[in-house]
Amino acid sequence: MYERAFDLVLFDLDGTLVETAPEIMDAVNDTLSRFDLPWVTQTQVNDWIGHGTRELMVQALAKVTASTAEAVRGSELLARIMLVYDGFYERRCGTRSQLYPQVRETLQALRAQGVKLAVVTNKEGRYTQVVLDVHQLKPLFDAVVSGDSLPTKKPNPAGVVQCLAQFGVSPHRVLFVGDSSIDAATARNAGVSVWLLPYGYNMGQPIEACAPDRVIKDFSELLNG
Repeated sequence: MYERAFDLVLFDLDGTLVETAPEIMDAVNDTLSRFDLPWVTQTQVNDWIGHGTRELMVQALAKVTASTAEAVRGSELLARIMLVYDGFYERRCGTRSQLYPQVRETLQALRAQGVKLAVVTNKEGRYTQVVLDVHQLKPLFDAVVSGDSLPTKKPNPAGVVQCLAQFGVSPHRVLFVGDSSIDAATARNAGVSVWLLPYGYNMGQPIEACAPDRVIKDFSELLNG
């Protein structure tokens, strides 16, 4: 009889389960246009994804205004821009995202093996739910921890620790699957294994530099233990 390697598998969302960068770029450029600022490119947006929406807009504003991220974080402009961005992203969220290959099939197979599945993302909860609903993923997960579910975000391990407690699983029976150095650090901070995918958003750096336990080419490799 097949003995599964993990009892709980945790997943990042953007760049791991779903390619969301195109619609994020749309909302960023919608917002910049409203303030008569230049657009940013898809490559730039890809490199800024991972720390949550606010930090993404900090990086975008620093780029187009030739300012520093520190100056932008303390600016009155950022507060005004975030209100506008939220409206644009609410309309864009789910419009140009798509599942990566083998995601649905692999999640279904893991559930059939009795593995508990959860999402741990820095994306705000309202947007996380939209993306999961658009792609009909919500029924496949036993728990969802978003960027505003707890007082801290990844790489703080609180979201992972909460899932371990919820399902009563020991860290050595848990796997974190992500696409970035943030995910690698989160897993290490929680004392769980981490496998990374090379196609997501890792701030422009090669995924091997994160020193994960394994780099997997696509989702189906999760079934090979």
